[in-house]
Amino acid sequence: MKNYFEKDFVLRYFEMNKFGEASSTTMLTLLEETAAEHCYSINHSLYQLEEQNIGWVLLSGIMEMDRYPRYKEKIKIRTWLSKYSAIKGIRENIVYDEQGLEIGRAKGLWVFFDIQRRRPIQILDDIREKWGFCEQESIKYNITKKIAPIESAHHLEKFKVNKFDVDSNKHVNNIRYLQWVTESISDDILDHYFLHSIDGRFIAEAQYGDTIRSFTEKESEPNTFVHTIKTQDEKVCATAKTIWKKREK
Repeated sequence: MKNYFEKDFVLRYFEMNKFGEASSTTMLTLLEETAAEHCYSINHSLYQLEEQNIGWVLLSGIMEMDRYPRYKEKIKIRTWLSKYSAIKGIRENIVYDEQGLEIGRAKGLWVFFDIQRRRPIQILDDIREKWGFCEQESIKYNITKKIAPIESAHHLEKFKVNKFDVDSNKHVNNIRYLQWVTESISDDILDHYFLHSIDGRFIAEAQYGDTIRSFTEKESEPNTFVHTIKTQDEKVCATAKTIWKKREK
């Protein structure tokens, strides 16, 4: 491989779930931190971009975990860009354990964004040149395929968008959507299964003060669910599909 960036992590206590494993939101946070470090490594940190009123916004993505790292376990995340358009880039990720074995992977479609005007802009030439790209994929999957919203649900939860839900791009961070999705999963699934994959599409922005409704409906395939996040005025903000695997005793 070429043109990749790597970041090491040691899993901490507050990143664990009740099973002593990294939570799914922890893994998304570490993937986001690795991408941020990749930006910093080429002197285009997210804060430097923010000073120019520009940044990166996630449009769609998938994370797939074979297992979750445990407390004090050391992991490595490798990331690279596999493809660009004028305004978008596809970021690939592989998660390795301390023995160098692959335990997870992720792919995301990111758009370069004018924060003030709320619209995409062309990726800076310097970013493309310094990052380069590698056509190898972490997971062969079409993350642009539409996930249709659902209108009814077996499970429904409501949330309020608070100030801490909004990031530096002035919209709800994508990690918060995963939390809203998992909150509408039944306790029986959460207690006996782990999140193997989440495939998500981000459609419209939720704003501070909005009331969010998280819809979850069971699919015909075993332990598979579809999800929709809507505001109180029926605006669809995100859709997703999750697959859960049985925990080993």
